[in-house]
Amino acid sequence: MTSEYLSESDDDFNYEDVPESESDDEDMFLQLNQEETLASIERNVSKVKKEESKHEDIVQDQFGPRTELRPAVVDDFFRKFLIKLQMDRTLECFNTEWFELQTNGKLNEEQIGAVPDIYMRNQELDDSVKVLRKEIERMRDISDKAQSTWDKFRKERDFHRMHHKRVVQEKNKMIGEIKRLKKHYGTYEPTLKQLRVKYEVAMKEKMLMKIERDKLQARSESLEAQFKLEDQGMSETSKNQSSILEPVSTQRKSRSNKLPEVDPPNPHVDQTYEKANAANIQLVKTFEGHVNAISSVTYHPTKQVIATASDDHSWKLWSVPNGELILSGEGHTDWVSDVDFHPKGTRLATCSGDGTVKVWDFSKTSCIGTLSDHAQPVWSVSWHYTGDFLVSASMDQTAKLWDASTLKCKQTFRGHVDSVNATVFQPFSSNLCTASGDKTVSMWDARTGLCIQTFFGHNNACNGISINNRGDVIASCDADGVVKMWDVRMVSELATIDVASHAVNDVCFDSSGGIVAAAGDDGIVKMFDVQSLETVGSLQGHGDAVQSIAFDPSNKYFISASSDRTFRVWK
Repeated sequence: MTSEYLSESDDDFNYEDVPESESDDEDMFLQLNQEETLASIERNVSKVKKEESKHEDIVQDQFGPRTELRPAVVDDFFRKFLIKLQMDRTLECFNTEWFELQTNGKLNEEQIGAVPDIYMRNQELDDSVKVLRKEIERMRDISDKAQSTWDKFRKERDFHRMHHKRVVQEKNKMIGEIKRLKKHYGTYEPTLKQLRVKYEVAMKEKMLMKIERDKLQARSESLEAQFKLEDQGMSETSKNQSSILEPVSTQRKSRSNKLPEVDPPNPHVDQTYEKANAANIQLVKTFEGHVNAISSVTYHPTKQVIATASDDHSWKLWSVPNGELILSGEGHTDWVSDVDFHPKGTRLATCSGDGTVKVWDFSKTSCIGTLSDHAQPVWSVSWHYTGDFLVSASMDQTAKLWDASTLKCKQTFRGHVDSVNATVFQPFSSNLCTASGDKTVSMWDARTGLCIQTFFGHNNACNGISINNRGDVIASCDADGVVKMWDVRMVSELATIDVASHAVNDVCFDSSGGIVAAAGDDGIVKMFDVQSLETVGSLQGHGDAVQSIAFDPSNKYFISASSDRTFRVWK
């Protein structure tokens, strides 16, 4: 191997000239040394390529894929730099001087070699720094937003923690109260047991005394009969015995009424009534007539008089539109839930949370009967068109038919699986309708006590019910704020009206049957056209839930009663 070849090699080793006459072992040694040097160079090159590929991957990840032309030699690098800065005259001078130097051989290999990679590396690092700075700014914004969110969550956490502590305090207080009440109740247990024993003993003694009294009374009557037989003879004695033996049978008893086998034709079918002017209805006056919420209002069948029932355990009669108090009645021991006039207007039926129904006679100005067969509060009451019967609906899941003469229960309607909240008779018919908390509306035959039809469709408890004068359309309302109308003859749903997001407590038709009004918990009464189902009127002003509404039979006035203790007259 010659020294000329060794001087042109690219590695860093220093070689010495060796005569060609050396042995083959020395040539082999030089060959192995050369191979090791080439392997080292290849390793260095591969290492540099790996680093460049990693750097290119980083750049591509940050900037995306791109095509880059790297300068090969120094003169190209300067030319591109001058072109980039648009230094045309300097570029011409550079080209002229460069070619002169190159032609004259004044430029060696090192001076015209490739541009070192460090410049390209610096450029790429500069671009990376700019991108990373933008990334830092973006991350700083994200950090600020995260910090604000964290502060918000921390405040909410502190609020909920404080609320939890308050709830725990209330809970501990309630637990203490419960323990105190249990302890207090424990002192009553012995007393209650003693009273129960005394009550049982007293009841036994009462029964024994009653038996003794009956025996003595029978003995006295027999002795009196014997004395009369001795004085008046056998004929007189027989008459006296008959009069004595039949004192109860000769007593006058109230005759039991019977439901008509055939109902008369409905007179409203052939008559036409003008629709209520719901669009122009205005408030006439507001009356505060009770000290508690007013639960029901109804119109007198022939006079401009209304009756109201209240949670203050009383009912009252008022003149319309002046609102003068005519009569007031008290007797229930709990809230009065509903009132209804006798078809002739001479009596009034009321029902209450005490589980009773009372019948009041205006001529006697007193209660003439109390019906107490219901086991739980009674929600609604309604008179039969003959005035001889009335029906009541109770929380005990039943409705009952009462004889107004004997004040006895004639029929119990069972079938609902929840509280029966409202009931009404079909006009001039012995059929009655009930609305229940089991989301159904049912129609019953009062003669047989059987359910004729059941209407399904409500998604929540039914609160109120009304039938138009023709008797062919039923309107019912529920706790979801929905009013549904049903066709009685087709046993089908006619329409559904979404009144409000609050519960609807009562619904009623005007005399024509063309307008239906709905009263809700939001204190607003809305009126709808039955045909178009459009809202034709909205009555606002009550400060609390409207519990009951009623149209004047002549559609002249409209009454609304509310939990704000007032009733309002609209015209």
